[in-house]
Parts: sequence; C-alpha cells; structure tokens
Amino acid sequence: MTDVVHFVDRHQAGEALAQALDPFRDEAPIVLGLTRGGVSVATVVAQALNAPLDMLVVQKIGAPSEPELGLGALAEGDVQVIDTVLCQHLGVGDAELRRLSRAHADALDARIRHYRQEFPRHDLRDRLVILVDDGLATGSTAHAAIRSARRAGARHVILAVPVGSVAGVRQIAQVADDVICLSTPEVFGAVGFYYDDFPQLSDRGMLEELTHGTRGEVAVPVGEVLLQGILSVPHGTGPLVVFAHGSGSSRLSPRNQEVAQHLNQAGMATLLIDLLTEDEAAERAQVFDIEHLADRLEGVLAWTRTAPRTSHLGVSLFGASTGAAAAIAVAARCPEVVRSVVSRGGRIDLARRWLPLVQAPTLLIVGGDDVDVLRLNREASAHMRCQVSLKVIPGASHLFEEPGALDQVANLARDWFAATAVSHAA
Repeated sequence: MTDVVHFVDRHQAGEALAQALDPFRDEAPIVLGLTRGGVSVATVVAQALNAPLDMLVVQKIGAPSEPELGLGALAEGDVQVIDTVLCQHLGVGDAELRRLSRAHADALDARIRHYRQEFPRHDLRDRLVILVDDGLATGSTAHAAIRSARRAGARHVILAVPVGSVAGVRQIAQVADDVICLSTPEVFGAVGFYYDDFPQLSDRGMLEELTHGTRGEVAVPVGEVLLQGILSVPHGTGPLVVFAHGSGSSRLSPRNQEVAQHLNQAGMATLLIDLLTEDEAAERAQVFDIEHLADRLEGVLAWTRTAPRTSHLGVSLFGASTGAAAAIAVAARCPEVVRSVVSRGGRIDLARRWLPLVQAPTLLIVGGDDVDVLRLNREASAHMRCQVSLKVIPGASHLFEEPGALDQVANLARDWFAATAVSHAA
C-alpha cells in the first residue's frame, strides 16, 4: 500500500507516471492508451518518453445492476476476460453473461471500425509495450489489454496506471511483465475519486488527443507494399519533414530520431519512413537502387497529400546517406511539392542525373573528417543550379557521433527548414 495521491487531471497524472517510466526510455517502447480515458494519460507519457503513441481498444462488460462494475472485458484481437468469481457472487448466470458479452462485442467491433479508419493498429511484434490507463479497479480491462498486446506479438508488456486497487494490482502483477502504479489506497473508491478534474472523454476528444500526440506509427501504402513509419505532428504550423534513411538504417535510427525531436520541438512535423521492407533491406542491391528508393519516396509524398494529419502541411525532405540521393531525385521530380532539402552525410552523387533539375533550396551537411563524402558532395554540388549551401562540421565523422556534432546537424536543419518555409510562403 502507498499513500493516497490525488491528481489534478489526467495530464498531470501522465506527467507523474512518465517520471516512473523514464528507465524504459532507451528500450524503444511503444505507448498504448486504453480507450478512452487512458489515452489522455498515455499522450503525456509518450511525449515525455519520446515514444510512439497508439490506443488499445477495450470494452468493459458491466454488471446488469451496476454498469460501472466490470464482470469482465473485451479487447481488440478477439480477446475476452471474465471474472467468474464476481459473476458467481452477483448471481450472473451463463445465459445472461453470453447476452452481455455479445452486446459488448458488437459495441467493441463498432468502435474498432470507427477508430482504426484513421489510426491503423501498430505492429507490436518484438516491441516493449507500455499499456497506460487512468486507473485500475478490478483489473479485468487491463487483463484483456495485456492479453491483446501479447497476442499481437509484444515481447514485454508493462501496465502503468496512476492509481489502482490493491487487489487489482495484485491480480495484474500475475499477468504483466511489470506493473507501475503510483498509488494503491487501502480502501479503493471509484477511479474518478482520485482526480480533481475527471471528465468523461468522448470519441472525438480521444481521437483529437491521438492526433496531437507527439508520435504515432503509421503504415503507408505505396504500390503493393506497406512502408513503416513514425509520424509526429506537434502543435505548430509545419512544415512536414520527411526523413529518407540511408543504407543500413531505418525509422528507428537514433540519430535521425534525435534530429526529428529537435524539429518537433520547433513546431515542425516529421515522418521517419522506411523506404524498403525488412526483406528488401536485407538485399544490398536494393539499398543502392536510387531510382527504386525515389519511386517509394514519391509514393510516400503522395500519401502525405491526402492523409488527414499532413495534407495541410508543406513538405521538405531530410536525407541521410543513400536516402539523400533519393531525396534529391524526388525534389527534382516533384518541384511543386518539395519546399527544401537537407542532406546529412548524403551520397547525393548517386543521383547525378537529377542534380541540375533540383529547384528546392538544398543544404548539404558533412563531417569534416568524412573526407570521401565531403569530396563527393563538393563535386556534386557544382552540378546543382538551385540555392545550395555546404556546411562542414569540423571534427565530425560520417555518423556525427562526436559530442555535440548531431546537435549542430539538428540546429542547421531546423534553421534551414524554417527559413525556406518562410521564403516559400512569401
């Protein structure tokens, strides 16, 4: 048992919960808020941990005489959990339980169809998953959510709640890998009792929370494949910076994620996108097929023009290594779409035929110790007719691993995108 803690609202509870979850930050977690109220808490947690955000759709099976009392719960992925002891105690028979389960299953299916139109479910395979709710009473809903995450392939599942009953925490500790609960009152009332402000969250309100959450994983359809990405749309006016990764890298690249975080803090949206599937990335020839990468990147840009969260934003490109060559090619192909380009240690020489056709202002950032790439960038930039600037970071290698080097990259990119967005608007 812990001292009883009261929270101002769900957002303040999320801030407190994020501090307790900070040790998991470096394990690339994905944060899932249990619908609906858990999403408000999860949004704050995901932002603090710089982690992808999604929901996990659950449906409580309420007792006939007391709907707020959960006889069990359902979760997406065809999961059902029933508290048989409580059913026996309340005298709920099998026939009545089947009727209640069917009715709630129909409601759950309707919510899944509604929610997942705009927010497809994330791939949880081999991921550390942090399930977040605004409180834990009987534990049935949390139990169903944990089973749902495991069925989806999560390798490690943590349940995190600001407040919970002693019995509920004890029950969930038997099924989750870890349980983080900030307060477990000896005598547990309704969850809302522990908040000063605890409004019911509507579907619209919950989806707005997700829309404005810091990060969310997306699956972008391009041709016959789904490309995996991480979309961040913070409060701000843009632009949207699409990251094209280089050889041996992906949307999970810590370097590109760090740069993206700097841009998000400046009010810019980012999309870190894998231009190849896992199987394709294992074939070295595909990694250096610049025209193929450019085709994929052009398809991604077409998706951003219609996606609800990005269709209103101007687009710029950030490319690394071979991804920079793809960015150059797409800037030349789509001059009416691409506002500007930043290349970090990019092999823009691999897009030689496209260099004279680029119209977007282009910034080339190269490490001073990356001698070969620096030479190639100088030679390639001589073929460009657009506004082009080469910035050399002294003492930096190809990966910019030296102290402070990546911060310089992020600051240069932020300023370039900001300046070109203003000039484009003008």
